Amino acid sequence: MATFLYRLGRLAFRRRWYAALVWAAVLAAVGLGAAQAPGAADEEFAMPGVESQQAFDLLEERFPGTTADGATARVVFVAPGGEKVTAAGNKAAVEAAVADLADGSQVASAVDPFQAGAVSQDGSTAYTTVTYAAGPADLTDASKAHLEEALGQARDSGLTVEAGGTAMSEEGGPGGAAEVIGVAMAAVVLLVTFGSLAAAGLPLLTAVVGVGVSMATILALSSALGLSTTTGTLAMMLGLAVGIDYALFVVSRYREERARGRSPQEATALATGTAGSAVVFAGLTVVIALAGLAVVGIPMLTKMGLAAAGAVVVGVLIALTLVPACLGFWPDAVLARKDRKALRAGRTGEQAAKGEQAAKDNGGTRWARFVLRRPLPVLLLGVVGLGALAVPAAGLQLGMPGDEAKATSTTERRAYDALAEGFGPGFNGPLTVVVDARGAGDAKAAAASVADRIDATAGVVSVTPARFNEAGDTAVLSVVPATAPTDERTKDLVTTIRGERPEVEAETGATFEVTGTTALNIDIAAKVQSALVPYLIVVVGLAVVLLLVVFRSLLVPLKAALGFLLSVLASLGAVVVVFQQGHGAELLGVEQTGPIMSLMPIFLVGIVFGLAMDYEVFLVSRMREAYVHGESPAQAVTSGFRHSARVVVAAALIMIAVFAGFVGETESMIKMIGFGLATAVLLDAFVVRMAIVPAVLALLGARAWWLPKWLDRILPRVDVEGEALARPEVPSAEPAPKEAARA
Repeated sequence: MATFLYRLGRLAFRRRWYAALVWAAVLAAVGLGAAQAPGAADEEFAMPGVESQQAFDLLEERFPGTTADGATARVVFVAPGGEKVTAAGNKAAVEAAVADLADGSQVASAVDPFQAGAVSQDGSTAYTTVTYAAGPADLTDASKAHLEEALGQARDSGLTVEAGGTAMSEEGGPGGAAEVIGVAMAAVVLLVTFGSLAAAGLPLLTAVVGVGVSMATILALSSALGLSTTTGTLAMMLGLAVGIDYALFVVSRYREERARGRSPQEATALATGTAGSAVVFAGLTVVIALAGLAVVGIPMLTKMGLAAAGAVVVGVLIALTLVPACLGFWPDAVLARKDRKALRAGRTGEQAAKGEQAAKDNGGTRWARFVLRRPLPVLLLGVVGLGALAVPAAGLQLGMPGDEAKATSTTERRAYDALAEGFGPGFNGPLTVVVDARGAGDAKAAAASVADRIDATAGVVSVTPARFNEAGDTAVLSVVPATAPTDERTKDLVTTIRGERPEVEAETGATFEVTGTTALNIDIAAKVQSALVPYLIVVVGLAVVLLLVVFRSLLVPLKAALGFLLSVLASLGAVVVVFQQGHGAELLGVEQTGPIMSLMPIFLVGIVFGLAMDYEVFLVSRMREAYVHGESPAQAVTSGFRHSARVVVAAALIMIAVFAGFVGETESMIKMIGFGLATAVLLDAFVVRMAIVPAVLALLGARAWWLPKWLDRILPRVDVEGEALARPEVPSAEPAPKEAARA
């Protein structure tokens, strides 16, 4: 592996113009394909295998056309202090507003609340549902402006008017202020780490090229493969993250080799052969984690995972080809200023070696020696601290927060609160019950029996009369719970209603299924929770096997996996403390706490696992390299920290900056994702990799690199440490181009 990558890096350096032109051509080709490809359609969210999805599919089959994907806006009218909306003046204002809303160019219908009975019992609140002929993403600016104008005119009449629904949602795509802040912070960290504008800019440049290729490819294939506008979000986030990280490690190793007196071409080849090998295997672990999202069984999640895995593969290829080519263009510019001055002064390789010897004691080595002297206290402190943080994760409650999780400054949140106050907390999340009466003798009697049974269930406020399809064999009921959609009691109610099905089937011959947004969210949470353990087993298991091949050690991969589990559980515990229990929530601007977003644990595991294994491979591979080349176990740990600690810290700080940028967003779910990822990277990089890992290796000593002989014979041999490159018979390089010779 190392020898092949050595030759690849040398070739990219020598033929840098060809390498740069190939990537430019690839970017142009996929960019042209993306420009000419049909636009990505809004992906229809599907959750195969759960009852709510089966009921939704039955609705589409028996009630064709009733599940149209048009946008909706639920407009809520609240009468001023003590008045009723049914009073003559208020009623006229509401009717005028409804007529105005119905006059929109894309509006299909707007229901009069007084005719539809959409008025609260105390008469203080009424609502209308505006249905559009276009989906949320297809609403024009004119339609949205008309809606806002109608709301403003209704407010001028003295009524409190708020609106929620899909028509109010802002369609966001990949990119935005958070990414800009993240890139800016990454540039600062890189500049401080390298002390060179060129060295700081090179990882950013190559990462942007990689993200451009990945995103353009996703857009070009979106129509053919059924990818949605949200598929590329994860790909962009991880493509940028690993793109910077992988280039950072190659450039850092290049600077080390130049400090040893190597020529630019030889330094590039060695950096690609050694750091590049670590990049390949780190990339493979990330790909395993992302492809493993297919285990969850959610098609949208599978597509997002595979698209992000493709972006990681592109990032690896960029690091192995375009980065060496760029080093050929700027062989000296990426060096620190003192190193460039030394080159201009004609410092020899022997002098460089002396300088390296003098610089051995850096922050990384001092920290490593501190841990090596006190491994047990450091290990216990790290494990106990992470364990304490992980305890709240045992009370994790999953759900899909809606408008109730938004800031009170938004009209969607105020509309939600007004409906809950006027009609009860369960009104915002009604359950839809689909009664299949084909097996019943009397369909109407069967549907009435189901309605009566559900109406008598504790926790149900009301059940609407049955609405039948044209064939008269299927009915739909709307059930309003007494509790809010994200309340645990609502989840219990859904379970209770479903538990009554066998008796109803035996009595009437009809069956029923429960669906609706609330039931679907409950089913999603249950499915994700049940898939989390199998996902962890598959991903961690495959990664352990891969690390077994890389490090040729039995204990190092197990230690890496256990450390990752500790950091993920601790970060989940921190998320629960802030976003579910509310401790410190006000510091992040979180106004409403509640269940954790259902997909959050899966995203956290997938993304953080990939980044954690990156840090593990880059840090421990340098230790393994030193050990293979004859150093003692303790010296190998110190060598690994001397060469890799600063770069791993820089990479982690970049990721923390990128993810922490999302905490400043207004959406509670975005805050949650940013906080969770930033916390996980912080704990994994600084507690697990920088403290627990050296402590464990210090306690194990040479046993850390032990591998049973029978397993050693079975495992394929992959030269990740560059052992072959340390031999004098490294394949001779072709004469360097004139530019490199001048460098």
